Amino acid sequence: MKLTFIGGGNMAIAILGGLLQRGYQGQDILVVEPDAEKRADLQAQWGVHVAEPGTPLPASELIVLAVKPQQLRQVAEALAPQLGKALVISIAAGIKLETLSRWLGNYARVIRVMPNTPALVQAGISGALASPGASAADRELAAEILHSVGDLVWVEKESELDGITAISGSGPAYVFYFMEALQAAARAQGFNPEVARKLAYQTFAGAIKLALGSEDDAETLRQKVTSKGGTTERAINALETSQVRATIIAAASAAAARSRELGEELGRDPQE
Repeated sequence: MKLTFIGGGNMAIAILGGLLQRGYQGQDILVVEPDAEKRADLQAQWGVHVAEPGTPLPASELIVLAVKPQQLRQVAEALAPQLGKALVISIAAGIKLETLSRWLGNYARVIRVMPNTPALVQAGISGALASPGASAADRELAAEILHSVGDLVWVEKESELDGITAISGSGPAYVFYFMEALQAAARAQGFNPEVARKLAYQTFAGAIKLALGSEDDAETLRQKVTSKGGTTERAINALETSQVRATIIAAASAAAARSRELGEELGRDPQE
């Protein structure tokens, strides 16, 4: 199967690496990338074909649009005459399926995907929405590609993909933010930076491993750690008093709203 990636950034590289680990061949993959140094690195490291933008594309079964949302319109309109019969997957945040299809000349076989950065270590979670013109075989192909970098959740409405963007797309940043805070708390207790980092990171790693291996939900797991009258209860009470839970929910809502705004802003025709 021939695959083309438009854009050679981190997420494209993550998917590419996952595919090669699953047995795909570099000689069957083309990456279109404007940066000459990055093209050379991609070719040397992964054994893929590379090309600069504007180069006529070979026939492909799958085209992955891995460019920034602000660049997608120009890329899609230039790509439209060269689509052939390829399935198109877009990983650009916010750009609606209807908008992308229109930019591609009302092309029907389009799937919109929101991955997240743990895809870089094959531990991602992606949300995907298929256009009405995408077949069951198209969905299977998209799932095969996305499972190369982690798990996958299908949604049926565009608004749900905005929610995916808010929870798992932006979510790693929330986790890193909390890790920063826990590391700062360790420093405040007198630990040096190295020990503070180790305490914070391994606490997260262990808690996630415990949660993934347990049938209990997060609330039950928290309650099991929280003895009445103990140290953890005092800490949780402080978090509740500061409304940390409500703030996290509000933050995710703000991210979802921005995803919707991006879709509206970038999807408008110039004359609008």
